[in-house]
Amino acid sequence: MKKSLILLLAMMICSPFLNFAQDAKARIAFEKLQHNFGTFKEELGVQSVAFNFKNDGTVPLILNNVQASCGCTTPEWTREPIAPGAKGVIKVNYDARNRPGVFNKTIRVSSNAENADVVLTILGEVTPRARTIEEDFPNEIGPLRAKTNHIAFSAIKEKQIKKDSTEIVNMSDQPVQLSFKTPPPHLSAVFKPAKLAPKQKGYIVVTFDASKIQAYGFVMHRIYLNIDGQDDYKNSFAVSSTLEEDFSKLSAEDLKNAPVVTYDMETFDFGDIKPGTKNEHTFNLKNTGKKDLIIRDVKSSCGCTAVSPSKNIVAAGESVPLKVVFDSTGKSGRQNKTITIITNDPKNPTTTLRISSNILAQ
Repeated sequence: MKKSLILLLAMMICSPFLNFAQDAKARIAFEKLQHNFGTFKEELGVQSVAFNFKNDGTVPLILNNVQASCGCTTPEWTREPIAPGAKGVIKVNYDARNRPGVFNKTIRVSSNAENADVVLTILGEVTPRARTIEEDFPNEIGPLRAKTNHIAFSAIKEKQIKKDSTEIVNMSDQPVQLSFKTPPPHLSAVFKPAKLAPKQKGYIVVTFDASKIQAYGFVMHRIYLNIDGQDDYKNSFAVSSTLEEDFSKLSAEDLKNAPVVTYDMETFDFGDIKPGTKNEHTFNLKNTGKKDLIIRDVKSSCGCTAVSPSKNIVAAGESVPLKVVFDSTGKSGRQNKTITIITNDPKNPTTTLRISSNILAQ
């Protein structure tokens, strides 16, 4: 009985201290949770704001992490423990360079406080700076600058004609007379206007006539400029497109009786091979359709890969070997190459075969 009374008395004495220990926590209290920078110019660059806070708790406050939602926003914060009643700060920097427009970013603050996760917000609007001629016309062609030095047409059907253009500007202090060296027969190009005054803008207009080229798949050509009657191979731009066979006029009966291309496999790995060796693999191509299959073209992604079909016209039900030779000379490590097969199969005109290897170190 006496022992029970002593134990009860001890518990009554210790109880307030136990409750205090359980209630002892840090608490982070910010002066504000959001800051609006308003509208400012992009050329002002980095903008900063300080989020001040206080530890309203009864134990030291420790900031475990401060994470921004974007790499354009970088926080700096008080690293040492903050005593009860003491203050700290989180400085947030927002880099407006190359980021015109409205922004709204968050910063998540994680700590040992009872409010362990707090989200801060910065927002505003960046007025874009005036762009330079060099930025708007990044490609240099002699005394000219162009918005692009590569006119890329999308897929073009056989016999189709497409037109596209790129804007140019004369950066020199003298007028320039512009023309072209003889372009390929399927391409025509004109300057509008053909003579540009200093700092004057104009256009290069290119017309692609697919009826004048016998090719399938991806093709690229360069067009060379004459500037004031002088030609320089450096003054040129590229024109590319993917030429496709036009199957749109085939009837349902035509499609039913069309050729169908199949392969025994579409990928092959040579495994480990020695440098300076030629390695062969044969894919088998079969026409499972009802009409002759025509191999329109075979293209490899690298000159190191040679492809030679045994024939270009494959009868219905016939199989033909497609030998691929990979030359490892000058190569090292893991290699991945592709072979593009273009046929007159209307449902699957383009197939990509893949070969890979690992070239051992010498």
